[in-house]
Amino acid sequence: MLDRVTLAHFRNHPDTRLDGAVRFNLLIGENGAGKTNVLEAISLLAPGKGLRRAALTDMALEGGPGGFAVSAALAQVAGEPVQIGTATLPGRPGRRIVQVNSAECPAVALGEWLAIGWLTPAMDRLFSDTPGARRRFLDRLVLAREPGHARNAARAETALRERNRLLSSESEPDPAWLDAIEGQLAEAGAEVSAARGRMVASLSEALAVLPEAPFARPLLAYLPGGPSEREALTAAMAESRRRDRAAQRSLIGPHRDELGVTMVGKGQPASECSTGEQKAMLIAITLAHAGLLDGERPQVLLLDEVAAHLDPLRREALFERLASGRAQVWMTGTERAPFSALGPDTAIWRVAGGEAERLG
Repeated sequence: MLDRVTLAHFRNHPDTRLDGAVRFNLLIGENGAGKTNVLEAISLLAPGKGLRRAALTDMALEGGPGGFAVSAALAQVAGEPVQIGTATLPGRPGRRIVQVNSAECPAVALGEWLAIGWLTPAMDRLFSDTPGARRRFLDRLVLAREPGHARNAARAETALRERNRLLSSESEPDPAWLDAIEGQLAEAGAEVSAARGRMVASLSEALAVLPEAPFARPLLAYLPGGPSEREALTAAMAESRRRDRAAQRSLIGPHRDELGVTMVGKGQPASECSTGEQKAMLIAITLAHAGLLDGERPQVLLLDEVAAHLDPLRREALFERLASGRAQVWMTGTERAPFSALGPDTAIWRVAGGEAERLG
């Protein structure tokens, strides 16, 4: 698990260091103090754009040097401490640098060292959001279990952009070039679809054995946006060229996948459920996912204001489920009272004005 986290010129944190992190870690403070910024910094220790999906240039401290740095120590990975970090430089604020033990590496390599998941208030709208938001959510779940998914997804996205460019060009695209691009897209897309399908199947099995209370239990369905097999997807794209060219974009493929979610008991689509029911289903999915991850890589779970709208019964159930798992947990709240059930071994920091003070 993470043993030490440092933030330099990140958001409103000019120089913050959190030493001695334990299994449960709580950040308390007023709204706007910088608690979520700490969670966002930790989320950047995974591949991707972090829990806010913000531009790198927006993360640097306003009035600072123009870049930022986030680093953390992983306590005793395979018997040895490991230092991981990410940063941007003032001269190139839009380029992300990633290092493991001082050696530069691609961002996707972070997934080989750490599995990070999170829940934020913004995700409460997930089930009524766009299909793209749910695909990103599903891909993040896959990535925490299968680090290689990031490479396959990147390859598929690159091929998709090139195919769309060719389809939208004024001149008729070269069929041979389309053949080559579609072959690349089908190869990577089939891997992406297979990984998404495996994740939904595994989550469904884990959720099926859970009670319907105190957290609403969701029923998941993977809805592919086209054939999932490589050969079938290649053939489908070739057949759809005329239609896709008229639309000037690809109308079939893994970029059209959807995650279907229904509330068990009511048989109602999640998008039509109450805000409380949707949040409860998100918590159920997150906890089930954490239970699927193996112990080969440290697990970190970031929960932003997760206890704010839970009644005492659900808060207690949440903490019990977290305690029975393996993940290191980082939580935020405006006061300590809702987290009293966590016990005396919780590490607590008070965050104010971009500074963090250890309380216990």
